[in-house]
Amino acid sequence: MSFEDLVREHAAALFRYAYWLARDRHQAEDVVQEALVRGWRAFPRLRERAAAKAWLFSIVRNEHLRAAGRKPQPSVAFEDAELPDDDESASFGFEMREALMALPPSYAEPLALQVLGGFSCAEIAAMIGTTEGATMTRLTRARHALRRMITPASAQEKSKRL
Repeated sequence: MSFEDLVREHAAALFRYAYWLARDRHQAEDVVQEALVRGWRAFPRLRERAAAKAWLFSIVRNEHLRAAGRKPQPSVAFEDAELPDDDESASFGFEMREALMALPPSYAEPLALQVLGGFSCAEIAAMIGTTEGATMTRLTRARHALRRMITPASAQEKSKRL
């Protein structure tokens, strides 16, 4: 597989991940572009072609961290977002986005890698530098935290009684 084929296959997922990390379209584009330049330079030294996707995601993560050290993080103002008044699904999507952004990064990052990248716990653990067990714990805690934030209070009380 050539580097060009690899980029074609994973470019959209890399951008989604970078956008989730940066929360800014232009910064995400810059991160992906820089990551792909670094990846292109290092591609001849890549030993395991099967691990190329995880390798690219790791480069995007590292480039984001490098860029975040150079630039201030953009602020996200949820109250400025425009949502349709009658669309319940759009409201839920906004609520989910708000809940995801409220998660601590140690929970949110493994969840994003699993959902956006489709990585296994072992792959995520290798990318973020933790054990597989710690990654599984973080994923479980992230899901529980999201459920608590999204589920209406009355439904939470019912489930406690059962």
